[in-house]
Amino acid sequence: VIYEIDTVVPPSASDVFSIDGNTGEIRLMGELDFERFTLYDLNVKAKDKGTPPLLGHCKVLVEVLDV
Repeated sequence: VIYEIDTVVPPSASDVFSIDGNTGEIRLMGELDFERFTLYDLNVKAKDKGTPPLLGHCKVLVEVLDV
C-alpha cells in the first residue's frame, strides 16, 4: 500500500505535514501555532499495487490545544 496526503486545509499548511509512503506515519515538518490555526484537516489516500489498483481515503483532523 502506498500512502499520500491528498489535501490539507488550510492550504498554507501543506508543507507542515509529511507522510511516509510505506507506513502511513504522519509527521510534523514545522511548528503548529495555536494563535494562527487551531484545526488542520488532512485528506489521506492509500492505493495498493494491484491491477487495477484499489484506492481508499480517510480524513485526519489535528486539533491544536493551547497549553
